[in-house]
Amino acid sequence: MEFTNFYAVLFRALISLATLFIVTKIIGKKQVSELSIFDYVIGISIGNFAAEMTINMDSPEVDGIIAVLIFGAIAYMVSFLTLHSIGLRRFFIGTPTMIIQDGKLLRNNMKKARLDMNDLLEEARIKGYFDLSQIQFGILEANGEMSFLPFAEYQPITPKIMNQKVSKNCLTGNVIIDGSIMKNNLEKLGKSKEWLEKQLHDKGIKNKKEILLATLDQTDKLIIYRDNEDVIPLDILE
Repeated sequence: MEFTNFYAVLFRALISLATLFIVTKIIGKKQVSELSIFDYVIGISIGNFAAEMTINMDSPEVDGIIAVLIFGAIAYMVSFLTLHSIGLRRFFIGTPTMIIQDGKLLRNNMKKARLDMNDLLEEARIKGYFDLSQIQFGILEANGEMSFLPFAEYQPITPKIMNQKVSKNCLTGNVIIDGSIMKNNLEKLGKSKEWLEKQLHDKGIKNKKEILLATLDQTDKLIIYRDNEDVIPLDILE
């Protein structure tokens, strides 16, 4: 490949990457999570346009950019409409399909969903069920994922079932990552950089660069993960 062509491909690749990134940010996180059929088609189409825009020197890059923007706009519009219309949501995204009901396999629904027995068994094993007789309900979600609800006797034991009192959960924020202080997270937790540095100094940590990760929750519990060391729990409340 000549250097002129190399730089041309490099330039077009960067343009297509930037365009894809911007369009994906506009569409939202849904496009990069579990895909519905419509999202999958849109994603494949946009990817094809980006590839064509990158390597096809006979096609102006502006054509590829316009195509990506058009499909991105369509995806955004459909996403907006499906938020306000159940009918459109069912059409574009689909609906869940009952596969197991009261412990019985619904063969006709499996055929409609083109789900064979090996696929069902694999999905069950992935979710931790090696015995189908433990499953009361199994639902094939619109995005292709399987959800299972076991019979009551096979459900995990929880503190509520055991009538145990539990403390309220607290949100935890990352306040140091790879030796760098996360100022925004500290502010959300009502703390300052100076406060954190004082806590580290009081605990004998002179250089924050040796910290891989430090987390702080709403009860002021600081947990530090040092480089090449085990977890060192440091409770600020003494």
